[in-house]
Amino acid sequence: MEKMRSAFVAIVGRPNVGKSSLLNRFVGEKVAIVSPKPQTTRTRITGVLTEGETQFVFIDTPGLHNPKTKLSEFMVKQIKDSVADVDVAVLVTEPLGKIHQTELDLLQRFRDLRLPAILAINKIDTVAKKDLMMEKIAAFSQLFDFEAVVPVSAMTGDGAEELLEEIGEYAAEGPHYFPDDAMTDQPERVIVAEIIREKLLNNLSDEIPHGTAVTVEQMIEREDKNIIDIHAVIYCEKDSHKGIIIGKQGAMLKKVASQARREIESFLDIKINLQCWVKVKEDWRNRIGVIRDLGFQDN
Repeated sequence: MEKMRSAFVAIVGRPNVGKSSLLNRFVGEKVAIVSPKPQTTRTRITGVLTEGETQFVFIDTPGLHNPKTKLSEFMVKQIKDSVADVDVAVLVTEPLGKIHQTELDLLQRFRDLRLPAILAINKIDTVAKKDLMMEKIAAFSQLFDFEAVVPVSAMTGDGAEELLEEIGEYAAEGPHYFPDDAMTDQPERVIVAEIIREKLLNNLSDEIPHGTAVTVEQMIEREDKNIIDIHAVIYCEKDSHKGIIIGKQGAMLKKVASQARREIESFLDIKINLQCWVKVKEDWRNRIGVIRDLGFQDN
């Protein structure tokens, strides 16, 4: 009988290279929100995939960036802590463009920890000329001795199985740390709040969505009906931002709540009644106490 094995995997890289999309592709369910805006992911999100006797525990991290607020400092610490606790790292990068300083910093982190790393060249479906992609692979290979280099598309799934096979080489004998049917360690309330925040990111422009946080204050299933009442609070940093989030005659807030409701119903597989309120917490991203109150705790 084959013995049980587990692999803890950190998915790391610059903002907006597709780390959360790759996590969702592996798990087969949306457990991390996705947005074209950078720094969408704020905390370590664990995705779980069990295939036969092997359990993969993926840790999706915020994009490595230069911190400008206390919240950003928390996010960068999450990355560094995550890399220290895993069997292998997957460095996700785009197929074109130069190698950035933040990626060089991650390579140095791998060296310091003597951590094996796999290079995942994501978004290959967007590249017409593969020779340009090969140039980037060559440049990375000169800087670090990767265990494998795998071109992949989180969008289409191309290369995902090959990448998973490479990761599986680092699974060690031992117990499964999550139930075999688990997909994430995130509570339902957290995922619901993140879905709402994703809709804010996708509907609002410039800096406003990065100054928002969402908490679910109430999530109660009605006894007499197959429906869940959800009360959520959207926090922002300025009164002017509050007005933009609510929109003219409440139009923006209704749009965000409507989009979120449909996705939450699909996720929970039940009808929901979603009520959202907007409150101001001035400059909350630089206030440690507020950051903790909003659920950003060290793991």
